[in-house]
Order: sequence, then C-alpha cells, then structure tokens
Amino acid sequence: MRLNPFDTGNIKVGSTGGRAGAAGGIGCGTIVIAALGYFLFGLDPMQTVGVVEGVQQSQGGAVVAASEDEQALCTANQYATETCNALQSLNATWEPIFAQQGVPFEQPTLRFATAQRFNTSCGAASTGLGPFYCPGDQTIYIDTAFYDELARMAGQEGDFARYYVIAHEYGHHIQTITGIAGQVRSAQQANPRAANQLNVLMELQADCYAGVWAGRNRELIEPGDIEEGLTAASAIGDDTLQRRSTGTVNPESFTHGTSEQRMQALRLGLRGDDRACDRILQVS
Repeated sequence: MRLNPFDTGNIKVGSTGGRAGAAGGIGCGTIVIAALGYFLFGLDPMQTVGVVEGVQQSQGGAVVAASEDEQALCTANQYATETCNALQSLNATWEPIFAQQGVPFEQPTLRFATAQRFNTSCGAASTGLGPFYCPGDQTIYIDTAFYDELARMAGQEGDFARYYVIAHEYGHHIQTITGIAGQVRSAQQANPRAANQLNVLMELQADCYAGVWAGRNRELIEPGDIEEGLTAASAIGDDTLQRRSTGTVNPESFTHGTSEQRMQALRLGLRGDDRACDRILQVS
C-alpha cells in the first residue's frame, strides 16, 4: 500500500520510556506466547502482563530513559515507519468522517513499547505483548517485534497485513470516542452471559472499521493488498488458531470471531461506508 510519508505534526507519537532489550528484557519466546495468548485464547494483554512482569522483576535490570523525539521513534525501524505512516493516513481518513456527521473527533496517541515494563490507564504492561488499545488513555500500544510473529502466523510478510493490525486497533479508538465501547461495557456488566459474545462483535466491528479505512484509500492499494489482508484476517480467526494449536474448536472461548467472520467484516468495511459497520454491533 503506497502510503504517504508521515509528518510528525499530523500525529501524536511517543514511547513507553526505557529501551527494549536491556537487562531483564524478554525474548522472542515471550512475544510468541503473548501473541498467541491474545489471538488464540482471548487473554487480555493486561492478564498476561502479571506473569511477564513478575519474571522481569525477578531478573532485575534498570529502565533506561528513551528519547521522545517523534521523528526518531518513527524511523527506528521499518515497522515503526510503516506504523507512523498508517497512523497519519488513519487520522486523515477518519477526521473528515466525524466532521461530516458533526461529531467531535480526537486523535489517538501511538506509543511504541520500548520500556521493559510500563503503566497505562488500563493497568501494567510490558514489551512482548501484542498490539492493544487502551480506552482509558486513548492510546494504541505497539511492540513492533510482534509483526515478525504475525508474519509467521499469517504465512506472509506483506505490509498490508501490518496495516490491517494498526487499523484494527484504531477501530477500537473509533468505538471509544463514539461511545460504543462504553455501551458494550455497560451491557456486559448487565448481562455477564453475553459478555463474550459482545466482545467478539466489538472485535469484528473493529475489523470492519479497518476495512473502511482501506476502502476509502483504494487509490493507494496495490495489487494483492486486499488478498493479503483477507489472508491475515483468516489466519488469526479464533477457529483457525484453535484448530492449529489444539486440533479442536471451542466456540464458547472465541474472542475475535472465526476466520470467515473476520474476512466478512473486513469485506464489509472495504465498501467504504462506516455506517455499514453499525450492523455488526448494536447495543440497546
């Protein structure tokens, strides 16, 4: 996908402080565990952190302050640059949509997970987790090392699969600033039995919002990008991941939807109409 180079004046970027890979840091094995825990078993990143952080604390190691130079953060590696390019494009796509509907828009913040351990408004976190969005501080957190694991899970290394991930997390920001996320949390508290199903629908709607972004930027899409995104969506469907890991499928433990559901949600969004995504999740 031919995204324009980022301009730090158009995005809000920072780090979690520290420097990944210092003494007491975690290795690739933890990244794999955290990623699979998130996509396969539906573990909230904050649930995984307790274990990871406990190990790190036992190992020790000082946290080194990191530069908050946005340009430096966005050019630290190829993945960081792609993420900043995508963030700028996402802002430029969604802000006019909100303006047309007369709804206030607030950009999310992107923070690269560079500290071994760090705090968010959603709780303690650590490098090695998969990307996640925290509604409390309206921030997307990303450890770019995750993208190598995504390539192994999806069986491909194309950039559109990575853009799909950031666009999905951005979708959760849309749910937050429109009030959808708050409505879902209230509904889950009122009806705990429906909590898991509502969570799946939230994830599918975020997939749809990712498709809306791509659909409204079709002139930037290159041959094979859409297929690449659909392949990634299929590869991280709950049923596919469960079957690959355990040989069985347990629908009651789904957190993000089946491969087919995730592909359908992405296709729906690719039409470019954000209102179509409302059909996925309706909370009374």
